[in-house]
Amino acid sequence: MAKFIPLGDISSLLQRYASGEIAPTRLVEMIHAEIQNDPNHVWISVLPLESLRYYARQVEVKDMSSLPLYGIPFAIKDNIDLAELPTTAACPAYTYTPTHSAMVVQKLIKAGAIPIGKTNLDQFATGLNGTRSPYGVCRNAFNPDYISGGSSSGSAVAVAKGWVCFSLGTDTAGSGRVPAAFNNLIGYKPTKGWISTRGVVPACRSLDTVSIFAFTAADAARVLMISAGYDTEDIYSRQKEAYGFDFAAASHFRFAIPRKQHLQFFGNQESERLFTEAVRQLETLGGKAIEIDFEPFLEAARLLYEGPWVAERYAAIQSFYESQSDQIVAPVREIIAKAKCYSAADAYKGLYQLRSIKQHADEIWRDADCLVTPTAGTIYPIPAMLKEPIRLNTHLGYYTNFMNLLDYAAIAIPVGFQNDGLPFGITLAAPAHQDEPLLRLAHALQQAYCLPLGATGIAFPINNDFPELPDPNHVRIAVCGAHLSGLPLNEQLTCRQGRLVKSTTTSANYRLYALPGNPPQRPGLIRVDHHEQGVAIKVEVWELPTRELGSFVTGIPAPLSIGTLTLADGEMVKGFLCERYAIGNALDISHFGGWREYLQQIPAH
Repeated sequence: MAKFIPLGDISSLLQRYASGEIAPTRLVEMIHAEIQNDPNHVWISVLPLESLRYYARQVEVKDMSSLPLYGIPFAIKDNIDLAELPTTAACPAYTYTPTHSAMVVQKLIKAGAIPIGKTNLDQFATGLNGTRSPYGVCRNAFNPDYISGGSSSGSAVAVAKGWVCFSLGTDTAGSGRVPAAFNNLIGYKPTKGWISTRGVVPACRSLDTVSIFAFTAADAARVLMISAGYDTEDIYSRQKEAYGFDFAAASHFRFAIPRKQHLQFFGNQESERLFTEAVRQLETLGGKAIEIDFEPFLEAARLLYEGPWVAERYAAIQSFYESQSDQIVAPVREIIAKAKCYSAADAYKGLYQLRSIKQHADEIWRDADCLVTPTAGTIYPIPAMLKEPIRLNTHLGYYTNFMNLLDYAAIAIPVGFQNDGLPFGITLAAPAHQDEPLLRLAHALQQAYCLPLGATGIAFPINNDFPELPDPNHVRIAVCGAHLSGLPLNEQLTCRQGRLVKSTTTSANYRLYALPGNPPQRPGLIRVDHHEQGVAIKVEVWELPTRELGSFVTGIPAPLSIGTLTLADGEMVKGFLCERYAIGNALDISHFGGWREYLQQIPAH
């Protein structure tokens, strides 16, 4: 069999498929053979070869264009159900075999992705280091003497090694971000509830999120497009909401960083150096750093393991814990045992305390668009972690434990390597539903660094375009006249949280007229029949929160209305059109190609 070549980003593999270089069946055969030797303890179980071939053949009979994840291999953390394979949560005595895959897994398979197997984790997703598993200590992809990070340890290393293009983890306290930082990956923790947790073994059910490990922010966005969606059978599922100002698209944005006295690197000068360099890199992208009081975030972080939320971990596995606690590894058992110290009254007091903390923490959003921290202040050798499993694990959660408690979205991004070759990463965070700006800013930062992918040695892809993310809570509107940027009516868009998506042209079958009437002057855009001579007219495409559309449309005077326009690239969007009766007394200005160009030619302007 030919030597296995590590996989890179999703687009690169799709190009290999399209060129005929390889087929999904051949690829899964090679992956299966490669991962039989697993000294890093990445896998708990792998699908049989015949099952992998079955998935691949199901893909191969379809048209590539019909499956956005055609033949893309992925890994699944073993607290997420995959039909046919046992779910262990890294506890053999807890094992069950599901008849149905988790909702998120079902969606990915339907889109053409191929599951390879289930990956190792800190038992019951309790830990940030990757050493708390009876299936072996999961080892770092760069240096096996160091921790991989956890709890989604195997999911991160499977991607970093290039065995899969992406993987699923879970994230309650940082489990989807710390392993990304330690293995030179993107670790994306969506807004809570965006991805269904139906079919996921809970850690803290009210806080859990399914996370995505990928080589690039663009790939994380592609996986999000498939996997997100409201699930009526998940009590914590939620609809996406408008994100408002897109700081990633702005020429200038503001990012908060902890004050120096709150920055902790636990003696690691290399981490401190790399974080300082990352701040400078963000400034070159147009960011302005604002130092903030980080104490409210640290106070929230302490609640997760030093407050009543530990009782939620106990509630998740209560019956198993009561009957077979001796089957739980010592550090996890010690943590969950604390649950019995808390009463229902303590739980309510904790909720009240968290609400107060969140009010103070959220004050930073008045001055900052996003928060930037190290993902972890340092990384530890495996022996050191095993010697002090609680204290050092607490260090790993310093910048992560507060995130879900405060209901923020976050993405971990690789930003360089220590002198010893180990990776370092930072995390961008923002309030819930601000995921798309976070992903876009992460994409820009990755392009600035151009680091190799994971531990594969593969160069960062040059043509790594960020996908357009559809948003049911926004509508796109093409404007061609007084609503253009800088013109008199543009405020009607900006005051409704509208954002400019792109400047482009219509398809070449429109004509533009200057309508008579009182200021502000307005154009009328008419679609012409195929036997009439049309031209392409310059437009701006704006995105407006759906809830604002009604008030916006109400203010549009006759003869203008909102219809459907076709853009030069074939995309169809809502936009301004004019009724034909109105052009009888209007001036045809189509030859100018756009409203601005016409205004520049008349004396009044």
